[in-house]
Amino acid sequence: MRLLLDEDSQARRLVELLRTRGHDVLTVAESNQAGAPDSVVLDMAADAGRVLLTRNCADSLALHEQGGAHSGILCVFQDPDPSKAMSYEDIARALGNLERSEVPLKGVFLALNAWLY
Repeated sequence: MRLLLDEDSQARRLVELLRTRGHDVLTVAESNQAGAPDSVVLDMAADAGRVLLTRNCADSLALHEQGGAHSGILCVFQDPDPSKAMSYEDIARALGNLERSEVPLKGVFLALNAWLY
């Protein structure tokens, strides 16, 4: 899967894990867009044909609901209880499950948490 990882999701360990699992990963920092507004990041992902992976669920959902074209938004909802929050391994596993399902992602907002099984 071609992914753009938002600033809140670009931890080195996660990037390495996703790349070793065959995902084409680009981070906001690697794109020299650190600090860019969410709308700019989403447009950048769309222009590059990449699905945006973010933990900024509220703002990303608001952008999605504005109706602009995008390649997909995958949001990781974090629980205040660390034992219930998704680990990097959980995120990678959920991405694999989603990818195997062949669900079209263009223009879709999905909670990645639902794909962890």
